Amino acid sequence: MSVTNKIKYISTTALSKELKMNVKEVFQILLDQGLIERIDGNWVLTENGKQAGGTTKKHPKVGEYVAWDENIKNNKMFQTISNAEPLLNATALSKHFGISKFKMNPVLSELGFIQKAVKGWTVTKLGLSLGGKQLEYEKTGVPYVNWPQSILQNKRLVETMNELQGKEPEKHTESEQDNLLGFRDKFEAKHRSADGHYVRSRAEMLIDNWLYMSEIVHAYERKLPIEEDVYTDFYLPVGKVYIEYWGLEDDPKYAARKQEKLRIYEKYGFNLIELHDADIQNLDDILPKKLLKFGIQAY
Repeated sequence: MSVTNKIKYISTTALSKELKMNVKEVFQILLDQGLIERIDGNWVLTENGKQAGGTTKKHPKVGEYVAWDENIKNNKMFQTISNAEPLLNATALSKHFGISKFKMNPVLSELGFIQKAVKGWTVTKLGLSLGGKQLEYEKTGVPYVNWPQSILQNKRLVETMNELQGKEPEKHTESEQDNLLGFRDKFEAKHRSADGHYVRSRAEMLIDNWLYMSEIVHAYERKLPIEEDVYTDFYLPVGKVYIEYWGLEDDPKYAARKQEKLRIYEKYGFNLIELHDADIQNLDDILPKKLLKFGIQAY
């Protein structure tokens, strides 16, 4: 006479206790693995979840819930996560850098690491490359992002925090100085735009004036939020849009520099608007259309 071992099912909460992990973290792992999904505020078992040993149970008080074959606790997806370094939330980052917790996510957003959702925050392509992990609150489903310890040493984040707190910027290496000064020495910023920016060409002055008169907040020669030392001509915080004016494309060195910058923009998935000499006298026709593609309306 054969004896069939009866499968023991446990709830996700009970599973988290056996794993000695936070229940939110366990739900997130199951979500990331495609074993469950959130529909109308409830956790629902997927086909992959059923194949992994999941089932749906009913409780007289709490109603339907997802339960698991207790052997799922031995799955390597939990072992890998449990051995990983602890992630940092926005509050932990704000404490480390000494700023208000309410400012941390806006700073990360301004750098292009995350973006505002209808509620909460979602990680961007750049944020993912830095190790950002997309999570969501169990009860509300509101998204948020946590970060690896390495984010604390991110060059652009550290520089931005120093700027916000009025600290002296770190000095560039000699090679960085050479790269920064080469173009700037050749083209001095002597053209004063309507908003007080000093730019390096008449064309840039016209672009700056157009943005100013259109009441579009912008920065001139903003450093890209990446490890490479690259500056954009104009940066628009609203929409996270970068504008590059290509004015010396007949110059071989300039053309090579342009191709390298385009490679970097594509690598990080930045929103880029390109302007050429032929566009400068038609900014009223060209820029509004280009900006609208990124959700920016010019009046």
